[in-house]
Amino acid sequence: MRRLGCVILLVGLLVAAFVAFRFVHGWSEQGPAAKDISITVPEGSTLSDAAVLLKQAGAVRSADAFLTRAKVFGGGKSIKAGEFIIPAGASNSDILSILQGGKTLTRLITIPEGMPSILVYERLMANDQLTGDIQIPEEGSVMPDSYAFDKGEPRAAVLKRMQGAMDKALTQLWAERAPNTIAKSPREAIILASIVEKETGVPAERPMVAGVYSNRLRTNMMLQADPTIIYPITRGKPLGRRIRKSEIAAVNDYNTYAMTGLPKGPIANPGRLSILAVLHPAQTKALYFVADGKGGHIFADTYQQHNENVRKWFEIRRARGEL
Repeated sequence: MRRLGCVILLVGLLVAAFVAFRFVHGWSEQGPAAKDISITVPEGSTLSDAAVLLKQAGAVRSADAFLTRAKVFGGGKSIKAGEFIIPAGASNSDILSILQGGKTLTRLITIPEGMPSILVYERLMANDQLTGDIQIPEEGSVMPDSYAFDKGEPRAAVLKRMQGAMDKALTQLWAERAPNTIAKSPREAIILASIVEKETGVPAERPMVAGVYSNRLRTNMMLQADPTIIYPITRGKPLGRRIRKSEIAAVNDYNTYAMTGLPKGPIANPGRLSILAVLHPAQTKALYFVADGKGGHIFADTYQQHNENVRKWFEIRRARGEL
């Protein structure tokens, strides 16, 4: 009987040792996920909630086993809310570290400089990771940049951040404006900056373009900016064809070929550098500019100089077969 008791005790110890080994080994062994898995932990979720989500996603073999091991080995640190990427084969230990570390998946939506609000609206609505509806934002109210968002976040919340960024930047830049800016208000700065943004794709030219338009406004000359012809036709989307003579002569709140002064409102969402250019324009006497055929522009102080520059530009276009 004594020998039998020893055998039973030995077997029991071996079983206990095996269970303990499996319990410990199960914490660090490779998990069942065959590929990377995205999991979203809602705000206010408990470790028990996360365990169920992990089991449903296929990241752990057992929700109860993961929860028990996490309580024993996890050190008591709370988990974070957000969207996480669980790598293929991640162990229970790895997964808990990811949830506790709070390094959530970063999703970005980018608004390029000069994008009109109709296209901002379409980009937000086309993103299937966002939820809810929005109205087309006010033109010029969005700061072009890349914005992080969470899966399932309302579009209205993302748009609010974009508009808040513009408000913050404009407040700062307006407070630091140069004495020679033509803008009499932050809104005028945004309107003119949107024209500067659409007129040149060369960042270094922006202060010079702003300087030309500032000079024109001071002398009551028409701005004659082509993008202001297009805006009331397409709301800022590409026209896709040449501008017609009737459109050049059209009288409306935006066409600067048929009016002096600034348009009714912005024609796009200008970036920080274009706003800065308007608030710190180049000191110049130039009143004209035309394309140089290399992506930039040539500037002129007089109409005679400008006509010569225009002649050269037409020669370039003829050589390219564009005329």
